[in-house]
Parts: sequence; C-alpha cells; structure tokens
Amino acid sequence: MIKQLKTFVLAIGLVAGLSLASASFAAKPKEAAPAAAPAAAAPAPEAAPAAVAPAPAAAAPAGEHDDNPYGLGALWAQGDIVAKGTLLILVLMSMGSWYVIITKFFEQSKAAKFADAAKENFWGASSLREGADSLSEDSPFRFIAEKGLESANKHTGLLGAVDFNTWTTQNIQRAIGNVQSRMQDGLAVLATVGSTSPFVGLFGTVWGIYNALVKIGMSGQASIDKVAGPVGESLIMTAIGLAVAVPAVLGYNWLVRRNKAIMEDVNAFGSDLHSVLLASSNK
Repeated sequence: MIKQLKTFVLAIGLVAGLSLASASFAAKPKEAAPAAAPAAAAPAPEAAPAAVAPAPAAAAPAGEHDDNPYGLGALWAQGDIVAKGTLLILVLMSMGSWYVIITKFFEQSKAAKFADAAKENFWGASSLREGADSLSEDSPFRFIAEKGLESANKHTGLLGAVDFNTWTTQNIQRAIGNVQSRMQDGLAVLATVGSTSPFVGLFGTVWGIYNALVKIGMSGQASIDKVAGPVGESLIMTAIGLAVAVPAVLGYNWLVRRNKAIMEDVNAFGSDLHSVLLASSNK
C-alpha cells in the first residue's frame, strides 16, 4: 500500500514538472514579440525630419535684393550739401562740354561748306565786289573779302602814306585773326573741364571718405560691410570726374584738328585775296 502511494506521488510530481516545463517554453515567444516591435518601429522617427528638412530652403521674397544700397541713389540720399554740390558741378561741367562739342561740330561743318562755296563762286566772279556778293552773309570768307575791299577804299589821307601792300596785309591779317578767334570760341570750356573735372571728383572722394571715417569712428564698427558702402560711394565721385574729363579732352583735340583744317583754307583765301588786291591797285 505504501509502495502504491509512493508511485502515485511520483506520478503526480512528474506530471507537475512536465506542466511547468511546457508553461515556461510557451511563455518565451510571447516575451520576444514585444522586443521585436520597437525594433521595427525604430526607423519611423528618423524618416520624419527628412520630410520637414526642405522647409528652411523656402525662396526669398521677390525684389528683396533688387535695390542697390551702394549706388548713386544712396550717394545722393546720404550725402551732405558739399557732396551734392560737387556732384551738381560735375553734371554741369559734363553738360557744358557736350554742348560745346555738338555746337562746334555743326559750326565747323558749316564753315567747311562756306570754304567750298568760296572756291566755286568767288574766284570765278568778274570783280571782287561781285565775288563778295556771291558768298553768304554769315560766311567768314565774305567777312575777309569785305575787309580787303574796305582796306583798298580807305587807303587815303594819312593812311595813304602807308604802303598799300603793308596796309592790305594788316587788314587781311586782322580779319583772319578775328575769324580764328570766333572758330576757337568754346574750346577754352573744354580745356577747363578736361583739366579740372578729375580734381573736382577727387575732392568729392576725399570729402566722402572723411565723412565715412567719422561715421565709422562714432559707431565703433569697422567691419567690411560698414566700411565698403561709404568708401565705395565716395569713389563714385572720382569715376564721375573721369567720365566728365575724358570726353572733354577728346572733344577738344578733335575740334582743334578740325579748326586747323578750316584755318588752312581761310589763310589760303586771304593770301589769294591779298594778291588780287595788289594786282588791282597796280592797274
């Protein structure tokens, strides 16, 4: 009887052990499942910033960089009365030089046409009076011819004591000098502008740099963005001065050369007129 009880207790213990073993093996897969879930969900937070990243690269508002803070507008707006006055002087110099260049060009072209008309009409006339009347009233060649005829008519009285050759030569040379003086009108303006405008622009630059350094010293900021603007605006004055001077100098040299060609025709006309007057007085 006791053996049967032992056998029954052993059987119950064996069954209990097998039950516990099976329960432990069944519980292990259930514990692994939650561990795998976070591993699968881990990449999700990394993908979220990638979708939000392009947001800071949004385009800047249109026209934000269109205005130049260091241009002529800023120079005029920030400049004092000295800087503005210097800029106005340079503008007036430029306008005056271009006015002289344009007007003298048309004047010289007109004088060249008068020279061609004198060659065609004056010397083919039957008399000096007729030849002078064939020329235009505003022609410099008619002015010289009139002075030559006037000298021949006024060679009387005390003036008659002067040699006729000397007398007519003096009158024709005076007329030629008068024509040359009128042809050179305005060239002094070009010479003045060409020689002084660079220094006027340099004065504006020096004044602007001085004011810029004073403002920088008062603000206590000497970074490149604070220095480049005021100094660059000041250097614009030098560039404007050179832009005014170069056309004035080139225009002066060009007009002087054209004057020289016209005056050669005027001197030749005066010399021929002098010879004709001497020949007429000897008849």
